Amino acid sequence: MSNPAQRIAALRLQLEDANHRYYVLDDPAIPDAEYDALLRELEALEIEHPELASDDSPTRTVGTRPEGGFPEVAHAIPMLSLANAFETPGVADDADDRARYAEVADFVRRIEQKLDISDPVFSVEPKLDGLAISLRYEDGVFMQGATRGDGATGENVTANLRQVRAVPLKLRESGTPVPSVFEVRGEIYMPRKSFAEWNAKALENNEKLLANPRNGAAGSLRQLDPAVTRRRPLAFFAYSVGEVRGLELPETHSQTLALLRTFGFPVAPEADTATGFDGLIAYFRRIGTARDSLPYDIDGVVYKLDDYDQQRVMGFVSRAPRWALAHKFPAQEQSTVLRAIEVQVGRTGAITPVARLEPVQVAGVTVTNATLHNEDQIRRLDVREGDTVIVRRAGDVIPEVVRVIEERRPAGTVEWSMPATCPVCGSELVREEGAAAWRCTGGLTCSAQRKEAVRHFASRRAMDIEGLGDKQAEALVEFGFVHSPADLYTLTVADLVRMKTALDAATAADFLQAVSDSKGALALDTEGQRILAQDDFDWKDAGFLRSHLAVEPDGKLATKWAGNLVAGIDASRATTLARFLFALGIPHLGETTAKSLAQWLGSLDFVRSTPAVVLQALPDIGGEVGRSIATFFEQPGNAGVVDALLAAGITFSDEAPPSAALRERLGLSHLLSTLPVDKLGDKSAQRLAETYGTLDALLRANAIGWAGAGASMAGAENLAAYLADAQALAALRATDAAMRRLLDAAPERAVAASGPLDGKTVVLTGSLAAMTRDEAGAKLEALGAKVAGSVSKKTQLVVAGESAGSKLAKARELGIEVWDEEALLSFLQAHGAS
Repeated sequence: MSNPAQRIAALRLQLEDANHRYYVLDDPAIPDAEYDALLRELEALEIEHPELASDDSPTRTVGTRPEGGFPEVAHAIPMLSLANAFETPGVADDADDRARYAEVADFVRRIEQKLDISDPVFSVEPKLDGLAISLRYEDGVFMQGATRGDGATGENVTANLRQVRAVPLKLRESGTPVPSVFEVRGEIYMPRKSFAEWNAKALENNEKLLANPRNGAAGSLRQLDPAVTRRRPLAFFAYSVGEVRGLELPETHSQTLALLRTFGFPVAPEADTATGFDGLIAYFRRIGTARDSLPYDIDGVVYKLDDYDQQRVMGFVSRAPRWALAHKFPAQEQSTVLRAIEVQVGRTGAITPVARLEPVQVAGVTVTNATLHNEDQIRRLDVREGDTVIVRRAGDVIPEVVRVIEERRPAGTVEWSMPATCPVCGSELVREEGAAAWRCTGGLTCSAQRKEAVRHFASRRAMDIEGLGDKQAEALVEFGFVHSPADLYTLTVADLVRMKTALDAATAADFLQAVSDSKGALALDTEGQRILAQDDFDWKDAGFLRSHLAVEPDGKLATKWAGNLVAGIDASRATTLARFLFALGIPHLGETTAKSLAQWLGSLDFVRSTPAVVLQALPDIGGEVGRSIATFFEQPGNAGVVDALLAAGITFSDEAPPSAALRERLGLSHLLSTLPVDKLGDKSAQRLAETYGTLDALLRANAIGWAGAGASMAGAENLAAYLADAQALAALRATDAAMRRLLDAAPERAVAASGPLDGKTVVLTGSLAAMTRDEAGAKLEALGAKVAGSVSKKTQLVVAGESAGSKLAKARELGIEVWDEEALLSFLQAHGAS
């Protein structure tokens, strides 16, 4: 606006609204950097046009008067704000400090001129990004706590402050006389770790996330129910005093901070003193360097003249002391436009929506991408492509979108929805029941998951490929030697040597060129077995070469390790079905469930072809696990890799017919009880199964017949409506056919149990001296036990070694039998398993 009066009026209105959103609603509408820019523009206009200045301008107050359900508190001494200093715009990083930090230089110069001194001493401390409060103690007892509010009047939040453990309820005895009135001022904040843990739990529970630690602190303290505040992870730092009676304060601010510590108040450990302009800037840089590693958020540092007499001489302006200054870091929140929402696939298949942004500087870093966490968070934020959003980057945290500025939303925006297939491999995306995250189901073929798939496949508890560690597995994928676990079985010694060369020197060509520049022309022979050199190359002086590659003195590459690894891969071809299933990396399929699956179904063919509904009848396999297993094998890419592994010679030593005990778990009753048919419960399903016996017989009847057989009329009618859907009927027939194939292959009667631990669930905890827990578990399983990872009411025995912890305690609480290692060894010896 060309008219100064109109521009000033508009700025005041915008800043007042921002203050209300920030201080009262705890829901900021604009980022701090934008607010600061608007305030500075208003200050400049009011200085240029003093006739337009006003006492109710945002430049003259700290914030708006608080509203809501808290009583008002008048501050005996106003809680004023501080003037802010920023880096001078447009000044290069390597410029003179007094030019780069001109506002700080002016601040120090004014003090030096007013006091007629040089290099004054300052108390310096981090500027906490929380909520300013005042704590009033009478005769050493905490009596009242208030927010800063508008500086003159705040909100009485005493009950809530009593819930913050860092706030002392009485002053500690320290040898200093207890003052009759002692007002302490400081900052309520939420530590970064606590903030992250709180939001992680909120994501799990599909609850609203806290936008940032500052909002978390402010919103927590202003809860009308103190019990809510008590649950929030709040902390407190003291940084000054207000009204004091009955005690003479020290002569300096830094000494007062020390006094606060003796009274039991936490003070920022980074608080210090500094001398002159150079000392202030050195502190600013030191704290700036440490900022990302601090356990709490700060947005700058604060400089205060240390000597109280000097503070009194300097005095105040209308809204701030002349003897103090807040030196702000680059803002950690900025607004920008969200151009697109894309999805990224993590190494375990988890799908993360990512915002593609108009480039914006946040905390000194250019940000073009930001995480949106998951689909639920996008719904909560109602963020859309084209929106203007607020982006936050705190510490080393990945930038995230925390808020939408809805007033700036362009017309025609539409709600975002998750794509149906993986953008990397085209496999189906699924969302697990009760979970926030979506997942790609192409675990063995999706290139985004390739490294994790190969690493897990080769791991000790899976295929146990000796010599193939995490680093080698990742390198084989990274340099294109392995595209799926099946490729491991085609590797040669030459392949592994080339991989090692690439791993140690980025690429063989780059490495050899680097060596050639200093040692003479080198090359690999055609089989990658030997380094070839010019005649004058001295192999005895090839230390540089040997430091990068395993090279013998004659230039031959050391390949014994590669031969051993190929042998280890070959040896893994003979394994167990349980290990193989676990090695595939199927979501939710752990070792225990893999063993159960192998024992009940007997063969890989039945595992691959059994529908989720049938799998749910097995122990340890609920609906989500069953769906995960079935979906995995339904993906063409995964099925292709499994076929390739079998073609590579993978065999199983433990394949057998399905368990005879399946006959007690599977049948028409189970099939009907899993249908999504309202009013058709387990009892009705059992009655229908007893009456009709088979699915074909059931389908020849109708709703009237079903009702006559024991189902409720509502349930029978709902079942008829469900079966009228051709797709639902076809799926039911296919499931029934798979179930009958499984039962036809199962023996009529189970082989009589012979192991001394048959049917017993055993848990191992603590460390054993004679063997590892894995070895002990294998011996117990050979004697019929089921080894579980956690103690429950189903556990019959706990083996406790040294340093056994919570599992042992829970076993004793539940009255479960406990053996020590000596008892275990005696038992194993008695049964020939030692």
